[in-house]
Amino acid sequence: MPQPWMPGDGAAAAKRHAPATLRNRDAIAAVLADWLPGSGAVLEVASGSGEHVVHFAAAFPQLHWLPSDPDPAGLTSVAAYRAEAGLPNIAPPRALDAAGEWPVERVDAILCINMVHISPWEAALGLFAGAARLLAPGAPLILYGPYIEPDVPTADSNLAFDASLRARNPAWGLRDTDAVKEAAVGAGLAFAERRAMPANNLMLLFRRT
Repeated sequence: MPQPWMPGDGAAAAKRHAPATLRNRDAIAAVLADWLPGSGAVLEVASGSGEHVVHFAAAFPQLHWLPSDPDPAGLTSVAAYRAEAGLPNIAPPRALDAAGEWPVERVDAILCINMVHISPWEAALGLFAGAARLLAPGAPLILYGPYIEPDVPTADSNLAFDASLRARNPAWGLRDTDAVKEAAVGAGLAFAERRAMPANNLMLLFRRT
């Protein structure tokens, strides 16, 4: 198995292994079963290692999955997992920077796991703007990761994680859900639902207005 890796690490490997994916993929898939459309194309923004997209493509064979990442080493890893899985419903990974150009014209859903806190705020703003451009009214943008919620005590582990992220890059860090919702609404999305997830994570559902 490849060496453990987490988003934000620069280490290059043909196949990266993010240990958290093995712990969270089934819980995420259970929520996706409620939130994803019955058919169509799903763009995954910031696919990371590629482990999530192959798992979800197997779990939802009726959907066509479009993985993406801004990191060339990430694209290499995604391509390696895609080749190993041999699933017909995963497109070749494409280079996509959430804050930059999006080489996609239209999709039926967008999924973004563990990017918003491991990237500058501009990436989140780009994610919302891109979702507003690509999605039809009512189509979902789905986020997963740790957040800070007003009036909800933040777990010590999340506070420590936030501090470690900001030490690595002052532009990173756990985002306030009110700020996330405000930015999404400003881009043309409506907040629809919040689900509490294991290990002090959340899934947030937005829909194009």
